[in-house]
Amino acid sequence: MYPQATTSIVTGNRLTLSAAREGDLRARLCARDQQALVELIELTTPWLLGLVHGMLQDHDESEDVLLDTFRQVWDKIDPAGPTGLLPLVFRIARNKAIDRLRRRKRRTALAARWRASAVPEELMTFPETIATPHPGWQVQTQVREALGALPEEQRAVVHLAYYQGMTHGDIAAELALPLGTVKTRLRLAYTKLRASLASLREWVA
Repeated sequence: MYPQATTSIVTGNRLTLSAAREGDLRARLCARDQQALVELIELTTPWLLGLVHGMLQDHDESEDVLLDTFRQVWDKIDPAGPTGLLPLVFRIARNKAIDRLRRRKRRTALAARWRASAVPEELMTFPETIATPHPGWQVQTQVREALGALPEEQRAVVHLAYYQGMTHGDIAAELALPLGTVKTRLRLAYTKLRASLASLREWVA
């Protein structure tokens, strides 16, 4: 392993490598040398973590971004790429951090929409008698009540799945959640809805 002190320089927010060291690392990464990946991680992690954390202000998310960055470098490294190794690593990390910020913004906006568009009281309770009830209003009442009884995080995934027509993967991306979490919340919501709507078996079948 190269001694880092003689082959890399950190100045402010910039990390530089000697051309020989950078070329060697890139060639070994392209040759699937796992030790080269270890060296790259050890060399760049303090620098990248500081930059990414400055954008996200969240240590766990910053570490996730670094893991995704190094995974992409390992999977996509191109021996003939036009970008130097360090600029490539920086660009990938920065783009992934920006994606996280966008997801966070969407998640915040979605949460605000849910708070603003929570099931209205007038839809949650119906009068004892309705002069001219529309066909199927009893079913709609039960459905609204069942949905309103779900925890907010479960209502959110049901809304996106059924009213927005999103796939599980789309929901995971929209809410910045693991795919498994989305599936679990949907499964729990369906279980509760089936129990709540047991009298409407034909509707929930």
